[in-house]
Amino acid sequence: MLRANRHARLRPASFPQGTCLTPAGLALVIGLACWLGISPVSSQEKNSSAERVLVGAAAVALQADDSMVIGGGIFPGRASGQEGELRVVAVVLEKPGQGRLAIVSCDVLMLTRDLLDPVAEQIAREFDIPADRLLIHATHTHHAPSTVTVHGYQRDEVFCRRVQEGIRSALAKAVAQRAEADCYFALGQEATVGQNSRLLLSDGTIYWIGPREDAVRPTGPFDPDLPVLAFRRQDRWVAILFNHSTHTIGTRKPGVRSPSFYGLAAQELEQELGGIVCFLEGASGSTHNLNVPCHEAVYRIKSAVRAALHDARPIPIAKLRGVRQPFRFRVRHFDEVQEEQAVLRYCRRRAEKNAEAIAAVFRKQRQILAPLQGQERTTWLQVLQIGDIMLAGVPGEFFTKLGLDIKRRSPFRYTYIAELANDWIGYLPDREAFKLGGYQTWMGLHSYTEPGTGERIVDEIVNLLGAYHQH
Repeated sequence: MLRANRHARLRPASFPQGTCLTPAGLALVIGLACWLGISPVSSQEKNSSAERVLVGAAAVALQADDSMVIGGGIFPGRASGQEGELRVVAVVLEKPGQGRLAIVSCDVLMLTRDLLDPVAEQIAREFDIPADRLLIHATHTHHAPSTVTVHGYQRDEVFCRRVQEGIRSALAKAVAQRAEADCYFALGQEATVGQNSRLLLSDGTIYWIGPREDAVRPTGPFDPDLPVLAFRRQDRWVAILFNHSTHTIGTRKPGVRSPSFYGLAAQELEQELGGIVCFLEGASGSTHNLNVPCHEAVYRIKSAVRAALHDARPIPIAKLRGVRQPFRFRVRHFDEVQEEQAVLRYCRRRAEKNAEAIAAVFRKQRQILAPLQGQERTTWLQVLQIGDIMLAGVPGEFFTKLGLDIKRRSPFRYTYIAELANDWIGYLPDREAFKLGGYQTWMGLHSYTEPGTGERIVDEIVNLLGAYHQH
């Protein structure tokens, strides 16, 4: 049997009995196969049935309305209408003798563990998926009702309850749909949707909002990797997961609720390819899409996913496992005068009309955090293994430099980051970023961990990966 590069099955070539191919004829057949992008099935692919896993995938829509405050800005946001769906997407994998593993992606800004821990406990009871093997992730769309209290607004408790129920509902449907499937993987790239957005400006500050014509240079890296992990059953896609590392901001229509360009791309790919498409946000705390309109970003992301699927090859799933462990960190100490000056200096130059109002929001956040300085808190770190693919779950807006450090130090070739996983503890900059300053390092409910927390997370994740590599 031959397999097309796009995984469509073809009938084997047949010849009359006794036919003997000459060398020239054989060369012609091989040349035709190469031209069509067809290759003989490898021994690994022939044995793929022995490596199959049970796969189920489902998506449920989250109901929202125009009365709900939109999270993602400094002030309470408002929306009129919606484009696409705000969804919870669940993918469940199961391997005989190794149990189940689940990845859940929610089209919201972020989710804290006080919302997610009870859901994880319920899922463990109902669906036999322990918390170690359950990763719940936020896509970080800035165009959904607020699910966190940050800046100048609080979370919408009604919508939060709907997200919790959506997680359980999507998993229930995914578990019910489990069936054998083959696994495919390819590492794609998309280098144009996003960039390091912490630009050094001519006055020595770091870009956040406002004019940037005087930008000097980026202050950190951008990660263009776009890995695609896909599952196929009877010549149709069941589930497609992809990962990329840019802030999820931007809508096709102004002033609407939206899953933004990643979510819109996922939903359109479902219509075009079939199956369920799940997006996982990578280490994007320091990256934004500054120049590409939403409609074009959707097109480019879809093209990158399609290109990766075109190149995807079967991979065995010998191991299916996960580990989750607590991680302790502290609320950092801060100097009120220095923090006030940093906010006002930037905003009076780059956000003139709203400078005082923005400063007031940050001032109020610091008042909340002042008595909490030095307080120890606990969050979650996680590693999932799906065959040779490793997924590291981190609980905040992880700077790209830190994510790349995990990839570089991992003993596994294919290691990727899912930020905003299982909790949210704000921005997690690297030490150099703290020295440079900027919005992501200003003290507030959006950024309150001690310098060095990000590097400690990297070390702990690398230790978890190392332990898995040895066993």
